[in-house]
Amino acid sequence: MRPHIFSAVRIMMINALAATVTACTVGPNFKPPEANMPAGWNAMQTPGATAQAASNPTVEADPDPRWWQSFHDPVLDALIARAVRGNPDLRIAVVRIAEARAQTQQAAAQGLPDVRASASYEREQLGAKGILESAGIYNKVDSLGAPNSPVNTLQPGAGAAVERGAQSALDQLTAPVNLWQAGFDASWELDLFGRVRRSVEAANAQTDEAIESQHDAQVSLEAEVAETYLQLRGAQMLHATAVALIDQQREVVELTQSASRHGLESQLDVERSQAQRAQTEALLPQYDQQIAQALNALAVLTGEAPGALDASLAAAAALPDTPPGVPVGLPATLARRRPDIRRAEASLHAATANVGVAVAQFYPDISLSAQAGTRATTPRDLAHWASLFWSWGPSVSLPIFQGGALVSNLRLSKLQQQEAALDYRKTVLTALRDVNNALVVYRTDQTRLASLDESVADQQRAYLLARDSYRKGIVSFINVLDAERQLSTAQQNAQQQKLQVCTDLVSLYKALGGGWDDAGTLASAPATAH
Repeated sequence: MRPHIFSAVRIMMINALAATVTACTVGPNFKPPEANMPAGWNAMQTPGATAQAASNPTVEADPDPRWWQSFHDPVLDALIARAVRGNPDLRIAVVRIAEARAQTQQAAAQGLPDVRASASYEREQLGAKGILESAGIYNKVDSLGAPNSPVNTLQPGAGAAVERGAQSALDQLTAPVNLWQAGFDASWELDLFGRVRRSVEAANAQTDEAIESQHDAQVSLEAEVAETYLQLRGAQMLHATAVALIDQQREVVELTQSASRHGLESQLDVERSQAQRAQTEALLPQYDQQIAQALNALAVLTGEAPGALDASLAAAAALPDTPPGVPVGLPATLARRRPDIRRAEASLHAATANVGVAVAQFYPDISLSAQAGTRATTPRDLAHWASLFWSWGPSVSLPIFQGGALVSNLRLSKLQQQEAALDYRKTVLTALRDVNNALVVYRTDQTRLASLDESVADQQRAYLLARDSYRKGIVSFINVLDAERQLSTAQQNAQQQKLQVCTDLVSLYKALGGGWDDAGTLASAPATAH
């Protein structure tokens, strides 16, 4: 028996290998789509952009993945590193990558042999007695003991002994049976037409999609942390400016009060100066509110409870300066850098592979199966070679009629592939729009900031001149109040515009898609903000 079994196994393996070698993969093969990017950024080719390039140029070098370091603020560097390690949304995205990889392993397992061990015990009543009775076997056995039976004719008295023996054999045959069985079952789908391989390809593409989603979440997180940090520093700067302006206004109030006591000014001027100081003081609660909200937002972004960062960030600090030059790269490199474009490409890859899965369902499924084990009526007989049973052979399943389900599934897969291709193109166009808009906003806001800085310098000189002239009695107090109000407005506008330019730069870097391919340096960054 053993040589026959080994021969059967060899034949089975040879057939499986031959089928695997001759297998093909049906359906379309995925080709990365063409992004069709322009040669340069449209926002950098306008006359305004050319003039702005002299003061704050944008260069064609690829942006630094650690773009936030261009602000030269160690506290910001530490906050982003802390957020990447502790943000709940980012950790959820990492878990989703692990889920996608587990699904890939499940898909790949369909193309591997399935081997199972089994053991069973059954007590059976086969119902053989009724079959024998209906065939008249019991009547024939009873006739063996009759005087005129052939057995008694040959040897008188022997018929009764034969009858008892036959009756005993029938009782054993019709009695309940204990059946013990142990063995192995194996099956292997040969995947001749690539259904499993296309499923694995689609699962791998979905894993890539999950990875790019995590990259996209990381880019958005880094940008949100930077924007929130800049808003915190901007609110602190506006608060400090308001406090300094209140001190100046307090001097003006004291000056008008002194002049009023000497009869040089009316009480109306005193009330006006006090009202203007109170109006400036009313801005402080608004700035305090913005500071508290920014601190709470930063704590949550880093995975901490509100208030966890108050001790390290509550002290006011200056708003960081923007770098002298901004590397933006070329549009041709954007598709390799933006995670959302890469995710759309992975989604198109998965949809293309699913078309192959749908096509393979029209072809026959060919499997090899084998079974071997031992079967006996007592457990000790299971070890006997005579109790061996085995079987093996191929099986073919060919779809003939399923009510149009396969055709509809293929049509649906092709439509989903077209949808994914259109979504990829839309994502590319959206990315180009985001970058061009960010370039325009960054350039125009810088121009406006330069004008506002000049306005602050002019208003500061006008205020000092009005105050000195008032002390000398040359101008009225109305001129001082007006100059003071215009200076306050100019300072606030300039500082808010500086904050806007900083956040514009963050938006530009986010649109360029940097910040996800340098995880090693993030892991080595300081874990806390100081």
